[in-house]
Amino acid sequence: MKEQIFIDTNTESWRDLELLPGTQILSLAEPVPQGSIHRLRMAAGTVIPVHVHPCDEYVYVLEGIIKTGDRECKAGTFWFTPARTKNGPHQAITSVQLLTIRLGALGVFEKISD
Repeated sequence: MKEQIFIDTNTESWRDLELLPGTQILSLAEPVPQGSIHRLRMAAGTVIPVHVHPCDEYVYVLEGIIKTGDRECKAGTFWFTPARTKNGPHQAITSVQLLTIRLGALGVFEKISD
């Protein structure tokens, strides 16, 4: 018999994402192979460069203000990005927390110029 799984996100450990300095992730589930449901924290001023996921992605802003492309999104904003759609850059205007559901592999990020 299968059981429910509960995660207390207040006590779980966040891990730094080396690929994206200024970000931390708290994994919640892997709904499909290489996919993830996770919370993402971004420090104010952090930028995630333009990128493409080979799968659909759903994002909900839990806290803070983030600019994605030309759109400023505040807590309570939800967005959907279809597979193979260029999105970003994502810039944290304030400290931000996102809930993200990605239904497949991470994808390719453009290099950030120094």
